[in-house]
Amino acid sequence: MSKQGQESMPRKTRESDQSLEHIRYLRSVRREKVTIRIIQFMILLIALGLWELCANAKIVDPFITSQPTRVIQTIIRLYEEGVLFQHIGVTCLEAVVGFVLGTLLGTIIAIILWWSDFLCKVLEPYLVVLNSLPKIALGPVFIVWIGAGPAAIIVMTLAISLIVTVLEVLNGFLAIDEEKIKLVQTFGGTKLQVLTKVLLPASSPTFINALKINVGLSWVGVIVGEFLVSKAGLGYLIVYGGQVFKLDLVMTSVIILGIAATIMYQGVVYLEKFLVKNKG
Repeated sequence: MSKQGQESMPRKTRESDQSLEHIRYLRSVRREKVTIRIIQFMILLIALGLWELCANAKIVDPFITSQPTRVIQTIIRLYEEGVLFQHIGVTCLEAVVGFVLGTLLGTIIAIILWWSDFLCKVLEPYLVVLNSLPKIALGPVFIVWIGAGPAAIIVMTLAISLIVTVLEVLNGFLAIDEEKIKLVQTFGGTKLQVLTKVLLPASSPTFINALKINVGLSWVGVIVGEFLVSKAGLGYLIVYGGQVFKLDLVMTSVIILGIAATIMYQGVVYLEKFLVKNKG
């Protein structure tokens, strides 16, 4: 239809056509999301089915690789013994505390370094060295300093995630358009106003990326800490299962870890959607 013909159409008709197109677009987006979820679920089912079939057919040794039915039996046994949720709760609590502390402290330190350019230049090489340092090597040191217990595990989590958060958030601050900062300063804005009105709102994608990175790092830190010193937790079950050759227990703990980490990551994804929706 020509432009002149479209202009001659009644306004309500044009709006109705636009609304129908919008509805079709939303339906297509919803259909695509449902299709993706179904395919993801099918891939998981196929992988579990192949795992079970290969174990039953002795293509792989179920003693070494375990199998889904044995994992389910192990979960039931741990539940009947009353220790399943105890071990899950201990590990999840340590991971959440380390995750929150690492994010908050890392952001605060990044703000301090952005605030003082002199301090940033002084500490930059130390941040690079600390970031490249294998944190696992410091585990025994933390145990001697702090003692065996959850505190040492949380500190281990902080050691792994803190520096990464500082560098991620600081680089996000430094990548902000200088023209925006100069505009606020031109109108007499203080450095605090630049921080609260420009940097923090514009750095929300950086914060979300830091949170997503910290999800993985927090779980790594907690499990490494529990490998070194713990009397409870999923990391403890993995170490214990490996020592007594109960590999069903090892695989069960690994699968539960994967589910817990996925739930935490999805929480960050929902937070991202919430911030984007409110920002829009």
